[in-house]
Amino acid sequence: MNAYFAFARSAFHSQLAYRNEVWADIFGKLVQVFARVAIWLAAYAGVGGIVVEGISLQQMVTYALLGGVVMGATRPERIIGEIGRSLETGDIAVWLLKPLSYPLYLFANECGRFGYRLMTQVIPTIAFTALFYGMLPPASLFHALMFVAFWALSFTLLFLMSTLFGLVAFWLMTSFSLDWILGALLHLFSGLLVPFWFFPEPLATVARHLPFAWVVYYPNAVYLGRLSAPDVWLYLGLGLAWTALFLAGVLRLWRRASRHITVQGG
Repeated sequence: MNAYFAFARSAFHSQLAYRNEVWADIFGKLVQVFARVAIWLAAYAGVGGIVVEGISLQQMVTYALLGGVVMGATRPERIIGEIGRSLETGDIAVWLLKPLSYPLYLFANECGRFGYRLMTQVIPTIAFTALFYGMLPPASLFHALMFVAFWALSFTLLFLMSTLFGLVAFWLMTSFSLDWILGALLHLFSGLLVPFWFFPEPLATVARHLPFAWVVYYPNAVYLGRLSAPDVWLYLGLGLAWTALFLAGVLRLWRRASRHITVQGG
């Protein structure tokens, strides 16, 4: 395991090497968050009220702030792109000769990058936007602790989704458009753009049970206290089940991909 901790530490330090990119990332994240909040401010102003479908404007602003931060801490396109580049350059063949797991290497690498984004993007963005717009605290201590658990689940599940999509490149021989497909699914069914509270039925019911819902919607719903304690445990269990299913899919697909590999570069 020491090797994987070394990979995570190396990924963290490699990100710090690009100081100008830190400021660019913070600026880009702030622009995204401000745009998302502005949309909901305009939407609530358009209906002439501060409560829509039982959701107050301040709750919706908090949801928009958290939504961008929760999902923005993980970059699916980079994970998929890294797998695609390793396949195209032939570097992937080296991993077949190492006594290491390529999926675990990717996970360790993403953990290091996640730590970097947490320090340089997530915390500064939350602090600045919370001062500017105001941000509701967690509904209770229980919901605050469970939000952390759901956030960890969101990170793991999003990584597994990205890796699963990336491994499909072994058959397509390119990762082109795979990140776009996953991104489109996430934007629609994770609750990032529109919470499921505003979805029409039966689409809302379907979306709540898709794995994408655990990436953004459920962490935010837990934070805001929209789920009772029994429901929190129920959906945490369902999220763990989805995670186990995707983990099994990644491991199985990697075993098949390692036998199917065709090196293009080198």
